[in-house]
Amino acid sequence: MRSRCPASQARRTCCSVDFFQEAARDEADRLTGYRAAIQNYRQARWFCASRQVSANVLIEGAQFLPTRPLSGLKVLDLSRVLSGPYATRMLSDLGADVLKVEPPEGDMTRKLGKRTGTSSGYYLQNNIGKRNICVDLKADGARDLMFDLVRTADVVVENFRPGVMNRLGLSWQELSAINPRLVMLSISGFGQEGVERERAAYAPVLHAEAGLIARQSALAGGGAGDFAVNIADTYTSLHGVIGLLAALRLVEQTGVGQHVDIGMIDVIHSVDDVANMVLDGVWTKETHSGLWSVWEAPEGKQIGIAATLRALWRAFSELRGLVDPGAGIADKKTAEDLRRDSMAGHLLDYVSFDALTAELDAMRLAWGRVRGIGEDTYAEPSVASRGILVEVEDNLGNKRRVVQSPYKFSNAESGISSASRAADTGEHNESALRDWLGWESERIEGLRASGVLVTSSVVSSTSD
Repeated sequence: MRSRCPASQARRTCCSVDFFQEAARDEADRLTGYRAAIQNYRQARWFCASRQVSANVLIEGAQFLPTRPLSGLKVLDLSRVLSGPYATRMLSDLGADVLKVEPPEGDMTRKLGKRTGTSSGYYLQNNIGKRNICVDLKADGARDLMFDLVRTADVVVENFRPGVMNRLGLSWQELSAINPRLVMLSISGFGQEGVERERAAYAPVLHAEAGLIARQSALAGGGAGDFAVNIADTYTSLHGVIGLLAALRLVEQTGVGQHVDIGMIDVIHSVDDVANMVLDGVWTKETHSGLWSVWEAPEGKQIGIAATLRALWRAFSELRGLVDPGAGIADKKTAEDLRRDSMAGHLLDYVSFDALTAELDAMRLAWGRVRGIGEDTYAEPSVASRGILVEVEDNLGNKRRVVQSPYKFSNAESGISSASRAADTGEHNESALRDWLGWESERIEGLRASGVLVTSSVVSSTSD
């Protein structure tokens, strides 16, 4: 005889709110994880809405509801460097249990930037908050271990070049056969399918292929240099997160998993907000940069103002009664150059930088101080007021600062804390397998003896 869920039983037995609340709590105590409790909560909201009863009475005092949006989600992270690790860092900050599988030689980013202990600043930034096991994926028995972990995972994230997962015996077809509800996110330069799928790719490669470096060079007046940040990687990370969260929603609705194929080339074109100008053949340096200009400002500072020269001149003329030096001059370029020179002098005439910005605020013009590289960047007032930097400790107790994730919820937690840290390579070899798989120490020790699980071989360094 098929058993009824607490919600349906509540509806059959006089629709007792007290009964439903007690049933939900009992089931939360009985079942592992949050999923059943969350489903009960959804049923509770439907139950209350249909009877005009406040859902608050059902959840008042209940301790089973998660405090982070992705609590209970298990993510197996096979990625390295940036595009995959940044995606899984965001998932971890949102509450997911992220288990990073690191190779014996370590993630290459452990050597990028200033190093203390076994973590560089670069590695720390993108891997803080995750658990870590060290696995030689080419060792006999490694594939079986991955299969066991996949059976209990909700999500797998990987950013190998297309074909590598197949050669490791960890293809989507094999993993989805083991776990039909699995969501796998595969990040690559040119996608899992297509004529360039086997090309190696890092962010600058995509910046070049998408025409961004050429445009950057045109704006700068020559010199085809790359961007100061790897936007092709981080935008791909975020679109990867969006894709896998959408896939998880489909799993809720259909019970069927998804393979999410995210190509960096797709993403970099997708986020190009002026692609329309390029496609229409009207992009020029002037059309792109006309709404933004950088000026010298008082106190030896620079300021960027989001306004065309015409709009800026009009605003200051109305406020200050400026005389137009270009009036009556037929040559438009000459007239514009005269106005620009006059505006440059006017902006420098203010007694202080604050006096200038106060007037720009009064005119409701958007502006930004052009800050220097280093501490000046993080002296921006919102960095402190919004908690953008978090001071943490590395594995040797050294203080390091890490940028916080940007999510701020009205009634949920997110992000890292001062207690967060980036794990050493293989730090959770035993504890993670015990938690995820329920294995005892003897079985785990067998994997160490066979070379599947590896004790950290990453050399510590106090500085670099």
